[in-house]
Amino acid sequence: MPNPVILTGDRTTGPLHIGHYAGSLKNRLRLQDSHEQYLLLADTQALTDNASDVAKVRDSVLEVALDYLAVGIDPAKSTICLQSHLPALAELSMLYLNFVTVARLERNPTIKDEIRARGFGRDIPAGFLCYPAAQAADITAFRAGLVPVGADQAPLIEQTNEIVRRINAACGRPVLVEAEAFIPESGRLPGVDGGAKMSKSGGNAIRLSASADEISAAVRRMFTDPGHLRAEDPGRVEGNVVFQYLDAFDTERAEVSALKRHYRRGGLGDAVLKRRLEDILQALLAPIRTRRAALAREPGHVLDILRAGTAKAREVTGATRDSVVEGLGLLRLFEAEMVANAAKSDAAGKDLFTPA
Repeated sequence: MPNPVILTGDRTTGPLHIGHYAGSLKNRLRLQDSHEQYLLLADTQALTDNASDVAKVRDSVLEVALDYLAVGIDPAKSTICLQSHLPALAELSMLYLNFVTVARLERNPTIKDEIRARGFGRDIPAGFLCYPAAQAADITAFRAGLVPVGADQAPLIEQTNEIVRRINAACGRPVLVEAEAFIPESGRLPGVDGGAKMSKSGGNAIRLSASADEISAAVRRMFTDPGHLRAEDPGRVEGNVVFQYLDAFDTERAEVSALKRHYRRGGLGDAVLKRRLEDILQALLAPIRTRRAALAREPGHVLDILRAGTAKAREVTGATRDSVVEGLGLLRLFEAEMVANAAKSDAAGKDLFTPA
């Protein structure tokens, strides 16, 4: 059997950081050689909690695309596409909302946690609450069988599969495929300040495009063990951000294990660990920064990549929409030839990224 299609992507709310690299980008680089992979620039989804700052969402499309290409995502192997230019996703999302209740949306653990984290209270944007249906549309439209997510996102995949089963039952045949969550082993990196989550907006992240000085400053202020006041003092490895980053980025596993033992018994200063980590991060990010700067000088080339990927994605997602509409038995006003012509027009992508 062929490998399953992969759908992954990022919200366009700012440049990506090393947490994205450790948690998802490394896997995307590996999987693009063996799987058909779609990378969705989720600008529409980003509006669910950024509707007051559309400019940030719009401008971040190019920022995220630059990060993808700079780390080594190959548009010949991975299709990069823009969510807001895929009308079939919105149409499927609207259809799917008829197969899920508000109570079920509110019970989704991921949504409950995100609502609490953002302090929405009862003023929840409807688009945010309905995100599970929108994500189900994204996943099923590409017929993705494998979706890389963090462990906290797994309930969204479960709800996607619930919707798939309901749609298939309504159609009387398997029109859609269920997806499997792929949860990376590395988990989520904390912020450099020890915060639970590295955040673009929280000031506790190291961007993939960070300068050498910015990397140095971030590592110097990195949280370690507040009780480790002198090098000779025994220190705690658990909760120590420097060790968490070494686990994520240092390929010398045996040496890292030895450093942990040394730190626990005392005699190893934080400065030594931070120098090691900084050297690793500088070596990792320097070539990414150089490639990104070169790509940023050719924005037209990057937009051409997005146009081509989005045109391909329109064809794929449009075909899924047609299958669902036909399977549900909704009235079709247009002959097959007219539908095909419309798909060709969509695929041409002539309206993509046209200046206002």
